[in-house]
Amino acid sequence: MTGPMTPRLWGLLFALSIVWGGSFFFAAVALRGFPPFTIVLGRVAIAAAALAVACRAAGFALPRGRQAWMACAGMGLLNNALPFTLIVVGQQYIPSGLAAVVNAATPVFAVLCAHFLTRDEKLTANRLAGALTGMAGVAVLAGPATFVPGHGAELLGIGLCLCACLSYGLSGVWSRRVRRAGLSPLPAAAGQCASSALMMLPLVLLFDQPWALPAPPGDAVAALLGFGLFSTALAYVLFYTILAGAGATNTMLVTLLVPVTALLLGSLVLGETLAARHFAGMAVIGLGLVVMDGRVLRAR
Repeated sequence: MTGPMTPRLWGLLFALSIVWGGSFFFAAVALRGFPPFTIVLGRVAIAAAALAVACRAAGFALPRGRQAWMACAGMGLLNNALPFTLIVVGQQYIPSGLAAVVNAATPVFAVLCAHFLTRDEKLTANRLAGALTGMAGVAVLAGPATFVPGHGAELLGIGLCLCACLSYGLSGVWSRRVRRAGLSPLPAAAGQCASSALMMLPLVLLFDQPWALPAPPGDAVAALLGFGLFSTALAYVLFYTILAGAGATNTMLVTLLVPVTALLLGSLVLGETLAARHFAGMAVIGLGLVVMDGRVLRAR
């Protein structure tokens, strides 16, 4: 039974925003020493190992049976391997803070995917208005990158991160199979990370050939460890704890907080700067999420 947001749950929500916002920072630092496929493999492999240990400590069994592993494989592809790779590759062209701002559009894609691919999660008036507002925010983000020569790299980075948002939206539909398989959240997270690690391994061996790479700097190695342990394994534990205590709607409030964390880290630690239209786009996307949520409108 879910309930209201308690001080403890608010604290966990802010903690989740920090570790998820930190993922864009970790990616930016890891790119100094590793190619994108290797970063994603390291992230999900480290997380899979940590989550497997957490499952054992909590007394949960890992997924078993064809149905359970098929559900984990789908989530591993749509919620891990594909979007993680798109975001890391996209961060080669845009700052980490901007990647986080674009990622805030994920709920917009989630409600659109649910509308077109399910029978019981159709667009309501506030969801439609919120989705349209969110897409307008994405247009503000892109701005002259869409039309003016010389902004092609930025447009490519934004486009890759938007494709990641679409993949996350599709994973929300696929997650129904995880529920039908009867998987508890922690084993499901461990299973999907293990599945995505198996998907990434052939790509790393074929394209990155890690044995031929120069030794990475220490900060890149530390970032990769933080990526897997904090921004993935710990993030899943926090996410499902909040979900169980406060429900999906309250949990999605983290989407409004993650860009703030990422922008602060990018600015204070990496020295990144964003244009005014990037902040304006984030504000419009945030407005769309508030409209989509509907609670503010109902309160008024």
